Amino acid sequence: MSARWEGDARGRGVGDARQLFPGADELLAAFRRPDWVAEDPELHLRPHVEAWCENDGRMALISARGDERHAYVLELGWRAAATGIGAVRAAAFSLIGSFAETATYIRQRRDDRDLRFEVGTGELGDGRFEPHGHVVIIDVTGWR
Repeated sequence: MSARWEGDARGRGVGDARQLFPGADELLAAFRRPDWVAEDPELHLRPHVEAWCENDGRMALISARGDERHAYVLELGWRAAATGIGAVRAAAFSLIGSFAETATYIRQRRDDRDLRFEVGTGELGDGRFEPHGHVVIIDVTGWR
């Protein structure tokens, strides 16, 4: 049996997550819409990122830029004590919460030196704004 975590005695789960399919499908459908990603992330997202960094202090904004695929790429330097990946993840989720909209996807990826969070967030037409979204890539350095 392959353990799913330290101390796992079952090797398998107790059920599925089908109840989340409708919401996840809505977000995936939005991701596929041409022109769903909004323009001007510097105007719409950067103030939230800067305010969060200033108020929280665990990470500092090193750089921010748009890429050729219309993602907003943030490089953040870890400034807090090195307490492990869980602390960095908690800080990243807090940062994401400062700009997240009504539907959000987050995927953490990791290599030997960096930690990356891929974020898709937006409005699906169930809020006060027309459907639109943002793709944000958060690279955290110096956390080890």
